[in-house]
Amino acid sequence: MKKDLLSIYDLEPADFEKIWAKAKKLKKDLKSGKSSTPLQGKTLGMIFDKSSTRTRISFEVGMYQLGGIALFLTSRDTQIGRGETISDSARMMSRYLNGIMIRTFSQKSVEDFARYASIPVINGLTDLLHPCQILSDLFTIKEKIGSYDRLKIAYIGDGNNIANTWIEAAAKLPIKLSLACPEGYDPDRKIMTKGKKESKEGITLYRDPLDAAKNADVLYTDVWVSINAKNRIMYH
Repeated sequence: MKKDLLSIYDLEPADFEKIWAKAKKLKKDLKSGKSSTPLQGKTLGMIFDKSSTRTRISFEVGMYQLGGIALFLTSRDTQIGRGETISDSARMMSRYLNGIMIRTFSQKSVEDFARYASIPVINGLTDLLHPCQILSDLFTIKEKIGSYDRLKIAYIGDGNNIANTWIEAAAKLPIKLSLACPEGYDPDRKIMTKGKKESKEGITLYRDPLDAAKNADVLYTDVWVSINAKNRIMYH
């Protein structure tokens, strides 16, 4: 049975530990010059409706280092840009590829693609969520501190896809999360409600960054108002 990564909620606690263990080993092998190619012969299709330097490099280099091949696809270069439905594209690509990474605007588009694809689908970013980013950040915290159990993580920025994904992570893992977001730029309401209900350590939203940062073990910052926000505000 295939396993998608559309949000942090797609992972169970045991999955996180498997990911950290595998990432640690692969990172160690790479630094020591040891070849590790578990994805030899595998191909990843990368659909980019939103451009990104770091995401493209990360996935392409990662696939190359693990022995696989990454194909960069845009709507301009495929039938998707000519009106082909998501269901048809997902079924067709599933016959050629071993996995698909999508970086796009709508979370629903990624979920629809995964629904019709018979191969794993990875959310490389949507306007709502960014699970790969937070998984990388959690791994860094584990590397530097040793554990994220019962740590207080303070997120300071607007309620964008990063904030939403931190909320999901705090709902799944023993993390205490405090967020400082400017008024009018709160995280997604449904995600916040569900996260607060399921979190064991607690999730709190503040307006003042100093309140959120008090007694925090980790400070995580993002733009105070996203670059694509329609209305700009200044915080002093």
